[in-house]
Amino acid sequence: MNISAFQDVASQFPVIFFDSYGVLRNHRGPIPGALETVSLLRDAGKHIRVLTNNAARSPEAAAARLAHYGLRGISSAEVITSGATTRHFLEQKVKSGKVAYLGTPASAEYIIGAGLEAIPIGEVDFERLDDIKAVAFLDDEGYDKNVDINLLINILRRCQVPVVVANTDLLYPTTANDVALATGSIARLAEYVLGRKFVKFGKPASQMFQMALDSVALEMPEICPGDILMVGDTLHTDILGGNTYGVATALVLSGNTRPESAATEIAASGIIPDFVCHSIGE
Repeated sequence: MNISAFQDVASQFPVIFFDSYGVLRNHRGPIPGALETVSLLRDAGKHIRVLTNNAARSPEAAAARLAHYGLRGISSAEVITSGATTRHFLEQKVKSGKVAYLGTPASAEYIIGAGLEAIPIGEVDFERLDDIKAVAFLDDEGYDKNVDINLLINILRRCQVPVVVANTDLLYPTTANDVALATGSIARLAEYVLGRKFVKFGKPASQMFQMALDSVALEMPEICPGDILMVGDTLHTDILGGNTYGVATALVLSGNTRPESAATEIAASGIIPDFVCHSIGE
């Protein structure tokens, strides 16, 4: 496995798509060298977008979070969230009614933004299930996993409505070394138990990549996938999504994929990045 210097890789592309957690920052703050790298890319005239599967925050809140960590040059218009693609789906496919959701009240803003009424799974009235027009998996927190998942399963046994998964991540970090089951894992369990397939957003699905490309096209009308480098720390979301969409991919070893296991994980998964870098700061 060849390791490339990130600056050498990035210099080949006018557009850089970054994952957020594990690439730009982690639980301690910015990835070492990330602030300097983003500044250098700006100075070189690169177009930057941040693609995050975190549906807990709006693009404005996500940009503010990055600014809190020192990444103050990234605007909300440059942040593409899986929640935004979910909102677009709801606007097009669910015209009115209530959407029951798993997540925090903040994540429910994507439902409200689509002109719909958001109701936590735990507050669904089983006597009025006809009012439920869709179900959404939004965030990893904000609900009682011991109670609300069972409620959700029973709701979906009775309701034949669209089910959307805003965050397909299977795990999320809780400390430097530990993880917990993420929304994507809960959704997969529900699919298996119910024998159903849900509508999934976030990486590796293509909607976020298309939304990001469309936003760059406002500044760079001639953009094509060959102009783009997707930088991520996770093979099954960032790299698989980028490969499928047809953009170049760079796996960084500063997050979910660790240096000691990267070669084995790549070989076992068959998901092959175009480049491998220690981090965006090296």
